[in-house]
Amino acid sequence: MDHPINQQGPIEPPPTPWELPSREQLAALESDDDLVAVGADLAPGTLLAAYRRGLFPMPEPPRLRLRSRVAPSIGWWCPARRGVLRLDGLHVSRSLRRSVRDFEIRVDTSFDAVVAACGDPRRPGAWIDRGIRDAYGELHRLGWAHSVEAWQDGDLAGGLYGVAIGGLFAGESMFHRVRDASKVALVGLVDLLAEDGAEGRLVDVQWSTPHLESLGVEEIPRREYLGLLPELLATPLPAGFRGPAHRG
Repeated sequence: MDHPINQQGPIEPPPTPWELPSREQLAALESDDDLVAVGADLAPGTLLAAYRRGLFPMPEPPRLRLRSRVAPSIGWWCPARRGVLRLDGLHVSRSLRRSVRDFEIRVDTSFDAVVAACGDPRRPGAWIDRGIRDAYGELHRLGWAHSVEAWQDGDLAGGLYGVAIGGLFAGESMFHRVRDASKVALVGLVDLLAEDGAEGRLVDVQWSTPHLESLGVEEIPRREYLGLLPELLATPLPAGFRGPAHRG
């Protein structure tokens, strides 16, 4: 696995000026709605504050958008049923294990290209716009957002990106151009999170799908996920994610 390591660690940005819901407030929600707030911005300090509270951003759904708004507002989501992957829960089939041998895993060598591929407007349900790309590009340059890439014959075949805070990897999106490439990137991510033997790390996939369930993703209640966050955030960052990566 090829990845840059910088022992200085990620750079903490200025704090957000916005008052986001606390973990305690989110845990007390009785509603099954996944969208819990609207507004604010995508500045690095706001994004990090959100992930530390159990929130993540996606555009506000059109059905909820006010007619007076020219553009959609940022929606902040905390699913009632959270999709998570525990490191010891990853299911690697025999065929996937064979596929792993066909790819080279790299970390943070083509972050912007991974995000652009995940945001391809031709993909069903595409939601990653330029604002999202720019925001996570800035987080990447500060050392918080990372890409795990599957390369084949010198070409970027698939990958994923997300935000790493302590022992939490908050996955945002994944893509593939070659069969199994995104799955191989997920295997590479789990290997990276487990490579130093630290316990208690977790991959947050936001929502589960049948495809993700086949790989070992499970759903847990919102309150349980929020209860895991303090220990996750206090867990050491994996060596492969320590430090600003300037090769996007």
